[in-house]
This record gives sequence, structure tokens and C-alpha cells, in this order.
Amino acid sequence: MTRKIVPSVCPYDCPESCGLLLEVEKDRVLSVTGDPQHPHSRGRLCAKMLHYERTVHSPERLRTPLLRTGAKGEGRFRPIGWDEAALRIAVRWKGIMAEHGAESILPYSYAGTMGLIQRNAGHAFFHRLGASRLLRTICTPAKEAAWSAIMGNTAAPHPDAVLKSDLIILWGINAAATSIQYLHRVKEARRRGARVWLIDTYAHATAAAADEVFLVRPGSDGALALGMMHVLVRDALVDREFIEEHVQGFDELRDQVLDDYPPARASELTGLPIETIERMARAYGSVKGSMIRVGGGITRQGNGAMTVRSIAALPALTGAWLHEGGGCFFGTSTGAAFAMAELTREDFMQKPTRIINMNQLGDALGKDDDCSVRSLYVYHSNPAAVAPDQNAVIEGLLREDLFCVVHERFMTDTARYADIVLPATSSPEHSDLYRAYGSYCIQRGRAAIAPVGQSRSNRQVFSLLAGAMGFEDAFFRQSDDELIDHLLSIPSPLREGIDTAALGEGKAVELRVAPPGVPFATPSGKIEILNPVHREPLLRYIPPHGGALPFSLMTAPSPWSLNASFYERPELRELQGGMSLLMNPEDAAGKGCCEGQRVQVFNELGEVDFMLRISEKIPRGMLVSEGLWWMTQSLSGRGINALTSQRLTDEGQGSTFCDCRVDVRVMKQVEQ
Repeated sequence: MTRKIVPSVCPYDCPESCGLLLEVEKDRVLSVTGDPQHPHSRGRLCAKMLHYERTVHSPERLRTPLLRTGAKGEGRFRPIGWDEAALRIAVRWKGIMAEHGAESILPYSYAGTMGLIQRNAGHAFFHRLGASRLLRTICTPAKEAAWSAIMGNTAAPHPDAVLKSDLIILWGINAAATSIQYLHRVKEARRRGARVWLIDTYAHATAAAADEVFLVRPGSDGALALGMMHVLVRDALVDREFIEEHVQGFDELRDQVLDDYPPARASELTGLPIETIERMARAYGSVKGSMIRVGGGITRQGNGAMTVRSIAALPALTGAWLHEGGGCFFGTSTGAAFAMAELTREDFMQKPTRIINMNQLGDALGKDDDCSVRSLYVYHSNPAAVAPDQNAVIEGLLREDLFCVVHERFMTDTARYADIVLPATSSPEHSDLYRAYGSYCIQRGRAAIAPVGQSRSNRQVFSLLAGAMGFEDAFFRQSDDELIDHLLSIPSPLREGIDTAALGEGKAVELRVAPPGVPFATPSGKIEILNPVHREPLLRYIPPHGGALPFSLMTAPSPWSLNASFYERPELRELQGGMSLLMNPEDAAGKGCCEGQRVQVFNELGEVDFMLRISEKIPRGMLVSEGLWWMTQSLSGRGINALTSQRLTDEGQGSTFCDCRVDVRVMKQVEQ
């Protein structure tokens, strides 16, 4: 059999959805390169995906269904067949439903794969089952709520728009770790003469691409935006003509920012000097082609939605939206490109069932009453590692009366607590349909190799379980490709005029989305700085949840991992250098800590050990941990989410991972 090149897509939870070219021979992926014809990624890949074949063919891959033989969490199992696994699951579920009702069964999934078919494969099944529904808000729903409140359904600018910007503000985003394709465009714009600012809580890898770096206290970004507005209004740096025609609520905002948010107050809240805030505002107000790129971390605070609403108001004051390279990029929204209801099938529900927030899984598993979760089915997620309040989650997973099934590629932290583990395919082993949230590209991916071992895709497993449960709906008998064909047969305005032949061949194509402009896609047709139907009609500063302990702990992304993914790869773990904590030198001296020491970070929720790294890039009063290590790879058997809480954002019911207060104590010297 000769080698062949197969087009594919990066399936991970990243805005870019980069195009891949897989070199395949005899059901093995030999190498992975970037697709130079991809409209957005243009042949570039991040370090994680350059050797994706090492994940696909990892010796750690699960290859057969497994049945637990030891205590929960020990990771002791024996192989079983698929028929036995499906029968055992169906028998247990039928018994649980008969005694406690179907709502005592809870699915848990998120973005281990971003393909529309596989990611949403379980929705129809669990709706048909009558199970509890999962509110999937662990990422950035606060950002989405904020954009909706001020910009409605207005589309984001094309990512290439930044190439024409005069001033680019990377606000709360480590693009070097999370948006490398956008960062390439920023670097090109800088070569063409654009100024680049980074506003964040510490000087991470993206700082090297910026002309200036402004470090603010965690949760204070909204105060900076309001302080800049004060200067813009006070110094007549606003575009009055644009505001009068296209902005709702400026008069109310003007009075509020002049009265309540002078630079002195913004300085007190953010930690930036007054003169710096003044200078930033004047520089921002002096250019029209200014682009703000907002990241996700700042939304994971108790005030996340109000913070990003305030940031999104800045280009409305300067009229940047009507200028090339101007505006604000929160991410693309392309869900309307496909008839998602055909996948999720809410019509299968006999009645609406209860909804459980995925950020509060620990509380949900901890209940011991008629509403208890009696079975948890986890697919393309690792909640034991990624969910907040890890100790509460683990306590729930240890319940002997909790029947837990995990569909996974690897023996993750969560899989170790399962009663049954099912082997899952990786993206080259199944077909899927992809859309991005950092570009307007869509792409079809077809299976390039046979499944590794006995692995099955999400869609295949739910079809098997549907049969075991006695569901006769034809929907569950459709193959992955049949369902993709069905979705593509349903017209959508966003797909009008695309190259359907190229899409069918597995090439990426761009949706035809009109650039943002007037009238804006809001109820009023204007940018709604004042949103009269919102529970918080006008912008204001809301403090984060915070706490009394002395340090803010930032759970930050790493260039060598993605959430809890890629930790099966030893070379990527080595590049991260182990589970470490970054700390300012003065803070370290105050705590009696030295470089390389083992330290323990603690709060009311738990204790976690790290190897200390001292860095001038970290401001005083802050600690940073990059990456999301599995418990089995950690120093003390717990990951960073043993310290994060189940509290939610002000809107969107999102996670507050970055709103975390802790203290530090020295443990023992790490042996060399």
C-alpha cells in the first residue's frame, strides 16, 4: 500500500481549527504537517500538533473496553468485549431509572473534540433517555453574554482585519499559547507599523510580541477600561458624530465615568500609575484603526461579563468600527452555519429535564437525597482534572453507589474512577464536520485510518447504547458521514456561495459573513452601551469574588498543552518542566522560598504542591501556574483545581478559575 496525504483538521479546543495534512500508510499516521492551502492557518501549526501522530499511536492508548476490578481510583481493570460493556451499562441504567428516575443519570462532556458530530453525539441520546441536562459553561459564557449585551448578534471582524490596524491591544490573552495564527497576523501588522500593547496580569510569552506591556491586578480590567473612558470623554477624544448616529446610552455613560472613574480611582483598583492610564487613553483616542483582541482568562472572574462589556465599549467611543483595522475581536460565532437542532434533537425529550451546571459537578455528586446523581457518563472530557473544586469532585467519584462510565483515549484521572472504561477514537479515525471560533472557516474531515484497537467514536458508541436501551429511532442508525451529508443538505445563509466541491474534498472554505458595520445587529441597530432590558443596564465596575488570603492564583495556559490535553506526550510534559509555580522574587523572599523548592499552595478548598520558579515577570501578590496537570503526574496527587471554587460569573454561569485567593508555605527541598 502506498503512502497518501489526507486533509484533516485539528480537533482540539482552540479558536484556530488549523488545517492538517496527514501522511498515512497502512492505517498508520506517519507524520502531520500544516495545510498551506488553509485560508486561516496557511500551513502553520503549534508545537503540540506537529507530532500529533504520537498522540494517535501512543502506547498509552486504550484499546479495549475495561471493567473495574479494584477500588475506585486505583486504576485496576480487566478487558471485556463491547457487547458485554453495552449490556452492563444498559442493565445498570434501566435499574437506576426504575428506582430513581432517568434524571439521576448525568452526561458530562465538553470540548475534548470540537467536531460537530462527535462533540454533540450524546445530546440526542440523553434527551431520548430523559437524563439530566448539563449546562456546558466551563469556558467563556461570560464573554458571550457581554458581547450580546452590547453588540447583540453583530459579527466579529475577519481576523485578517488586524493586518490594517494602527494600534492592537491584546487584552487578557496569551496568544502565543492559545491563538498562534492570530498572533502571526499581529506580528505582521507590527512589521507594517502598528503598535502592539499587551494588557494582562503577568508578562507571559506573548509579551515578546508587544511594544508595551501593562500589568493589572486580577479582576481590575473593567476599571482600566472605565478609567480610559473618563479620559476619552474629558479630553474630547471621542467621535461625537459616530456616537450620535450609532451608540445608545453615551450621555448616561459620560456622566458616570466622569463622576465615578477618574484615573486616580482606576489606578487604585488596577495598580497602574495615573499617568500611565492617562497616556494609554490618549494614545487609544488618537488613532482610529485600533483593534482590541479580548482573551478568555479575564472572563473567568466573578465580574467577567461586566469587565468585557466595558472593554467592548471602548471602540464605540472612538468610532473605530468604521475604520479599517478597527473594532474589537471577541471571537467568531458561526453556529448558524449548520442546523444544530438536527444533531441535538431536543424534540426527543418527553419533557424538559433538570439542568446541572458543569462547574458545580462537585456539589451535584455530593448530594445524598432523592435528587442524587446515580450515574455519570463522561466523554471527551476529564472532569477530575478540569472541573473546579477538585476535592469535591473526587469525593463524588469515590461514591460506591455512583455508576460511572468513561469513554476516553487514555487512562485519565477521571477514567481511573470509572466502573467501565470505553476506548475512544482520535480525529483521524472518524469522520466529522468542523467550524472555528477564531476564524470563519469550516471543513469536513473524513476517517483517514482504521480505529486503533477496538476504539469507537462517540457517535458509534451512542448508536450501540441506543440499541441496548431499545431505542428504535432511525436517527441512531445513521453513520457519521450520513449525518454530515444530512447537515450539509440543509441550506444556511452563511454557507451561500461557498465552494461546496472543495468542502466535500476535505478542504477548508470560508463562510460568507458580512463585516461588522451599521446598522449593528442589536435591537436598536446601535451599539448598546446602555441596554435598557438588561438587569445591569449601564456599565460599572464590579469587584471580583476575591478573598482574604494574600495571593491571587492565576491558572494560565501553557504553549505545550491545552487544558488537560496532551499530557499523554512525555516530550511535551518535559518541555513544561513539571508542575511548577511562578512567584515574584520579593514575595518569595518574604515567604522564605528559594528557586527549586517544593512549596504548598493552600486555601479553604485544598492543598497542592508545586516546584517553585522565581520570576520577575510575575507582579507582587500574584502566583501563576501554567498548564493543567493530571493528578497522576502531580507532586502531591492533586492538580491546581483543588484550589479553584465552584462560584460562577456575574453572567453566563461560567467558571471563575482566575478568581482564586491562596497562601503559600515551604515544604521540602526538591531532590536533584
